[in-house]
Amino acid sequence: MGFFSKDIKTLDDLFIHMLRDIYYAEKKIERSLPKMIGLATDPQLKAGFEKHLEQTKGHIDRVEQVFELHGVKAKAVSCPAIDGILEEADEVSADIDDREVLDAALIASAQAVEHYEMTRYGTLIAWAKQLGRSDCANVLAKNLKEEQATDRKLSEMAENRINLLAA
Repeated sequence: MGFFSKDIKTLDDLFIHMLRDIYYAEKKIERSLPKMIGLATDPQLKAGFEKHLEQTKGHIDRVEQVFELHGVKAKAVSCPAIDGILEEADEVSADIDDREVLDAALIASAQAVEHYEMTRYGTLIAWAKQLGRSDCANVLAKNLKEEQATDRKLSEMAENRINLLAA
C-alpha cells in the first residue's frame, strides 16, 4: 500500500483520513507528555508541558467534534510521522545526562511535534474550507491557534534562558 489508503478517492476522503491521522497523533502526544513533564528540570518548561497536556485533551475533544460535525465516526489511523518524532525524542533524551542540555533537547523535540501538528491543522483547515465546511474549519482553527502559541512560548523559553544554560 502506498502513502495513502486505496480508499481515498476524493478530497473529502483525504480530509477524513488526515483527520484520523491527527486524532492518532493527538492521542499519542497525550500519552507522551507525562514522560516529558517528568524529564523536564526547568520549572517553567515543566509547567508549559503540563499546560499543553491539558490543551491536548481539548484538542482531542475538538477533533472528535469535527468528526461528529462531518458525520463520521471518530477513529484513528496510524501516523508513522508522529511515531518517528516521538521515538527520536525518546532516543535523544535517553542519551543526555546534563539537565540543562536535556531541557534544550526536550524543547527541540516538543517543537518538532508542534510543527507537525501545525502543518496538519493548516492543511485540514484549508481542505475543510474547500469542502464548504467552515464549521469544521473554525473548530480546527482553535487547535491551530493553540499549537502556534505553544510553539512561540517554547521558542521564547529556549532563546531567553534554556539554550543559554545549556551552552
